[in-house]
Parts: sequence; structure tokens; C-alpha cells
Amino acid sequence: MAERPLTLMAVHAHPDDEATGTGGVLAKYAAEGITTVLVTCTDGRCGDGPGGVKPGEPGHDPDAVAAMRAEELEAACAALKVSHLELLGYPDSGMMGWSTNDVAGSFWTTPVPEAAERLAGLIRQYEPDVIVTYDENGFYGHPDHIQAHRITMAAVELTGSPAKVYWTTVPRSGMEEFGRTLRELGVEFDVPDPEPDPASDTAPQGPPIGLPDEEITTWVDTRAYGSQKYDALAAHASQGENIFFLKMGRERFTALMGVETFLRVRDTTGAPLPEDDLFAGLR
Repeated sequence: MAERPLTLMAVHAHPDDEATGTGGVLAKYAAEGITTVLVTCTDGRCGDGPGGVKPGEPGHDPDAVAAMRAEELEAACAALKVSHLELLGYPDSGMMGWSTNDVAGSFWTTPVPEAAERLAGLIRQYEPDVIVTYDENGFYGHPDHIQAHRITMAAVELTGSPAKVYWTTVPRSGMEEFGRTLRELGVEFDVPDPEPDPASDTAPQGPPIGLPDEEITTWVDTRAYGSQKYDALAAHASQGENIFFLKMGRERFTALMGVETFLRVRDTTGAPLPEDDLFAGLR
């Protein structure tokens, strides 16, 4: 009997999230013969409509936006050579504080055990060796990202999966360069204070982004797949106003976004840290 190939499962909130933080590893591991499974939890209906029209504005049709984003997601998966795309199909909850957070049936209002059981079914089906999702803050405080984190961790517990589990992150050492690059391109970007003073009137709302370099466990060089990652992000053309990374151009994008970083939070292999491979200890 042929040995079962190693499997990576990435659990993301919206169409386009897969490309930004994990496009490189999805492409890299697919090229290495590893089965890649992308689980997208919501339909992205709170994204921009044609011409950049925003939710709630005249001409924004949530159902049409969801259909358009589903097509874009298929194209992005083709660019990354994703083996399997699974759609949970929950309605997008929108940014924190939007009225769409509380719409009945939205991902944010769905009980965690209910959504976790659906994801657990996929974990049982695919038996991933590595599972990637967001941290408890959803990386930057988006309700659907937070919910994706919650259901993933609950599903891992439900199934007793032995998979290595990772949360996406970014090194704070690179935030200054990232911000400088975006400002050069005309994109306003304020580098988050890594340790904001909560008593300050100017303290940013929401959780801090990223981790100190020494706390990051896993650094995966994906520069060889930077062009695929760029193409996957470009496939989500309807959200172009928000996908400012594309303004860098392919070469600069690859240089700046070509190493993907993670925090390893569950491990059964004993692979030493830091590591440069999500599958360290498994091959």
C-alpha cells in the first residue's frame, strides 16, 4: 500500500486571506508533493463590490460579491496549486463593530461548537499533519479571524488530532521596513507600537500585531514561490483597494513577503526550535 502523503491544512476566514499569510507555504509544499487543503470559513460578502463600492453603499450586492469572490478564490487556489478547497460558507461578519457582526447566521454569531464540529469532520477526512490558522486575536482583531482561531483549536481538541498546529504571525523587526515601503508607494501605514501604553490617548485600538523575533518559532523561506503568491493575491482583483501589497510589484513583493513566519503551539514530534519547515520532525 502506498504511503499516505503528508498533508497541510490552512484554516482562513475570507477569500484572499490564504494568499497573504500562507500563499508561500501553500505553493512550496504543493511543489514538494505535500497535499494542501484550504478551508475558507466565510463567503466574503462584506468585501468591496465592483468599482470599490463598500458594504451598505448603493450598488453593493452582498450575494453578487460573494459569488465573485468565490470565483477569485478558485483562481487563487489554481495559482498556488492547492489540492483541495473546502468552503464552510458562513456569511462574512464584517469588521469588528459593524452591524453585520450580529446578523443571524454570520460566522461571528455561530456557536463555536457547531462550526468546530464541521471543521472536525474535515480534519477527520483529510488527517492533516500540520494545521495553520490565526492566533487568539485573529492576527489583527477581525471577528471572523478570531472565530476561525476558536473553531480550529476546538476542532483539534474534538478530533484528538496529532497534527502540529501553527498560528500565523509577523516579526516586529520587519514592520518598520514594511511601513517604509508602503509609504514610498503612497499607502498610509502607521507602524504599530509593539508595547502600547493603554493609558495613552493615542494608544491604538485592538491587539498588537506580530511578535518579537525571538518568540517566533518557525521561519519558512518561500521566496522561490513569490511569483505564485503574488499571482494568488492578484486573483482577488475585486479587493484591489485593500490589497496594497500588489503596489510593490512582483520583485519587491517577493523580497519583502518571501519569508512566512509562524508560532508553533502544538507539537508531537519534538523537532527543535527555531525551525525552517512546518514539517520538521515529520520527514
